[in-house]
Amino acid sequence: MTKQTEQDDFSPLDLIARVARGETSAFESIVRRFERPLRAWLATQAPPAVDVDELAQLTFVVVFSKLREFEPGTDFAAWLFTIARFQLKTELTRLRRVADYHARFAPELLQRELELRSSESPELQQHRLDHLTECLESLGEPLLRYLTWRYEEEIPLEEMAARSGRSVSAIKKQLWQLRRRLHECIEARMTTEGEMS
Repeated sequence: MTKQTEQDDFSPLDLIARVARGETSAFESIVRRFERPLRAWLATQAPPAVDVDELAQLTFVVVFSKLREFEPGTDFAAWLFTIARFQLKTELTRLRRVADYHARFAPELLQRELELRSSESPELQQHRLDHLTECLESLGEPLLRYLTWRYEEEIPLEEMAARSGRSVSAIKKQLWQLRRRLHECIEARMTTEGEMS
């Protein structure tokens, strides 16, 4: 029997006492014991916009940091799920704020950007497209694959995640980083071109 398996047989109170004595590896047993029920509960409570895995991980980080505040004799699982509920409420509040911000300001910002782009000459737009092509070529095949899947083949994020062995949120972040990188590349090339002329 391995040390981890032996630790898994201890009660949460025993494991908490071991963590308090400096055996941080005992916390791994707590995570293993409660991870699946916690993720399952979060999946039933959270809307699709919430990354359940990230929220579960955050909950365990908070639990670890507040472990000294746990009162022996009380229900550890209830305490852990209370922290998870608070983390979920915090994330939902954050998402509402983001949505409210976008609802208020995104249309105006989009309108300004459209007006700016529509006032560009066809030659300038062609330069942007030429620079986009060059910037895409500089990405390399592994990164270019994500853009091809999403924007040429119009593959859903879930399928992209399955193909690449990553989470949907990781795919969203990757696409966002790629779009930002391309934007910065195009702007840098436009600036350099403007300085040369």
